[in-house]
Amino acid sequence: MKTLRIALVACCFAASAWADDVPAIWKSKCESCHGADGKAQTKTGKKEKIEDMTAADWQTKWTDEKMKTIILEGSKDNTKMKAFKGKISDADVDGLIKHIRSFKG
Repeated sequence: MKTLRIALVACCFAASAWADDVPAIWKSKCESCHGADGKAQTKTGKKEKIEDMTAADWQTKWTDEKMKTIILEGSKDNTKMKAFKGKISDADVDGLIKHIRSFKG
């Protein structure tokens, strides 16, 4: 029973640490192009014609798998979108996708 309690505490701690990391990752790696709100109304976002992640059609068109691929492998169409494979964890990628989904109007 003691082991179970320790495991639960560790899981809760890891989950809260993970939740704190995603906004920091977004701010440091994504926000300068995609904006704090995902609308891409930044200097780079406008210049690169980055799509608005809050739009219903964007949210439908971009599946979780498609987002995961571009986060990990980067974009062939826009070299500003760098690959993050090996730089952030799979849990962080999943967290970023959930964060992006939260932009849905």
